[in-house]
Amino acid sequence: MCRNIKTLFNFEPPATELEIRDASLQFVRKLSGFSVPSKANEAAFERAVEEVAASARALIASLVTNAEPRNREVEAERLRARSALRFGTRP
Repeated sequence: MCRNIKTLFNFEPPATELEIRDASLQFVRKLSGFSVPSKANEAAFERAVEEVAASARALIASLVTNAEPRNREVEAERLRARSALRFGTRP
């Protein structure tokens, strides 16, 4: 139901609204135990996603680092290599 939530801070280019919303959606899904809420819970679910996204945006905007921004392509390749080492490559 819930994939790993990716790090969004200190990337160049910065995290997009879609990435923040996707991470927020995954977080709310994990907390609630619903991948898709019922009609009765839909409004509360969507409100929670929006509130988590707003908190995530505020957090990312307020964090400070002296480190160089990470490159998305380099990080993606590093994660692919780690996954291949851990699970083996597919033919």
